[in-house]
Amino acid sequence: MKRLRRVFLLFAVFVLSCGAEQIPATNRIDTLVLARQAETGFPPSEPCSDAVFVRRAYIDVIGTLPTADEVRRFLSNRSPTKRAKLIDELLERPEFADYWSLKWCDLLRVKSEFPSNLWPNAVQAYQYWVRDTLRHNMPYDQFVRALLTASGSNFRDAPVNFYRPFQERTPRKIFDTVALVFMGVRLDNSGWSDEQMLGMDAFFAKVAYKKTAEWKEEIVYSDPEKQLLHPVTKAPVLPTPPGKSPLTLEKSADPRVAFADWLTAPDNPWFSKAIVNRIWFWLMGRGIIHEADDIRPDNPPWSPALLAYLQTELVENKYDLKHIYRLILNSDTYQLSSLPTPENAGDEAGFSHYRVRRLDAEVLIDAICRITGTGEEYSSAIPEPFTFIPSSQRTIVLADGSIKSSFLEMFGRPGRDNSLESDRNNNVSVFQTLHMLNSSHIQKKIMDGPRLRKLMTDSPGSTERINQLYLEILSRLPTPQEQKIASDYIAAARSGTAGFYDLAWALLNTNEFILRH
Repeated sequence: MKRLRRVFLLFAVFVLSCGAEQIPATNRIDTLVLARQAETGFPPSEPCSDAVFVRRAYIDVIGTLPTADEVRRFLSNRSPTKRAKLIDELLERPEFADYWSLKWCDLLRVKSEFPSNLWPNAVQAYQYWVRDTLRHNMPYDQFVRALLTASGSNFRDAPVNFYRPFQERTPRKIFDTVALVFMGVRLDNSGWSDEQMLGMDAFFAKVAYKKTAEWKEEIVYSDPEKQLLHPVTKAPVLPTPPGKSPLTLEKSADPRVAFADWLTAPDNPWFSKAIVNRIWFWLMGRGIIHEADDIRPDNPPWSPALLAYLQTELVENKYDLKHIYRLILNSDTYQLSSLPTPENAGDEAGFSHYRVRRLDAEVLIDAICRITGTGEEYSSAIPEPFTFIPSSQRTIVLADGSIKSSFLEMFGRPGRDNSLESDRNNNVSVFQTLHMLNSSHIQKKIMDGPRLRKLMTDSPGSTERINQLYLEILSRLPTPQEQKIASDYIAAARSGTAGFYDLAWALLNTNEFILRH
């Protein structure tokens, strides 16, 4: 009977859209998107409400739910520029670097064990370096150059770990990752000839490795004696960018420097395109070129003009990635409702409404832990420092891809075995639903969570408790109908405490909590 009543409560909790305020167009992005939507015949949805926006912005920018106080403060603010001000604040918060270092560590395959085999010391140094560059907003061209030209100890010169997670340490394997991560190109779909790819491989032919007396330490360096030989003619292959003449370099020169010069040049046809398309994918749920790491001639962008505009903005603003985030986040396009209209419900490839998708595994468990006041414990069997993670540490800053949990695996955390965006699975499964509904893991957090207990004892009455719970979990106040349903349920429960915990369980199991919307 108790379970039936709880199930009834779960399905009785529903979402009514809050009134949406109109926002004047201030962004070139919107002009370009609207022009493309006019061609496709899918008009945009209404702007999202303030309550939806504050939750969306916190999750998308810093991977963190807003607190009830933060929601109240934003909703009570009457300034017409409050959304732009919130975006600026979020971009400067330390959680921005925490969350986006998680994304970059996925791409860079930061993992102690197989197949990367970086080892914990190197993992910690690497992840800290990535997070530090994001915290200080290092220009993107400098970030990539530091990785591509790195030499030194994997423990002391963190960027050299870029060259280590390869089972086959060949120029082709290195270039395959470089092309995927920094050019958005999958070599098997690139359309490049074998000769063209050999010319690109040659940039990485001198990369060499050697051990030291320190256990698991490795030196990455450029060996002037190494060269790439043509598989047929056996002649040395000269480094050659696509569409360019072969480069003649001094024997002592590091070809990776020449590659970095070519790649990060303002007129490079892949570099700026790949990263602005990837950021658009991260924030909007779909790339302008989709998939975000499958740029090729026969996979055209949804809007070439939009992609070109973002590329120009990145280059003209000296590769400041936060500038691109700010442009997208402030656009009407990003701030549209996730609710489709009858006219745009069939828009699969465009951006007529915000794309609904599930929270990242790390973001979801952190949200549950913050609401309940609990933590997750992670540890690794590798006998090295840094392998015990205190329960107070958030999962989005978990550096090592080798440290796992059944929850993270079930909710699609990537294995970091490749650098594909599709390695992260944010699809909803029946096993995830059952875990949220029935597992002792979630039940224990709800029943034993000190933060929920404090919320219940600190709030002066049933109405205020319900309001506070909605603000904490769904980042909005309940509608009058929801308030009545919850109040009636709690009044009829065997105790107010039991009813309150049931309500928390019901809200945590709503799509409104589990999904970005």
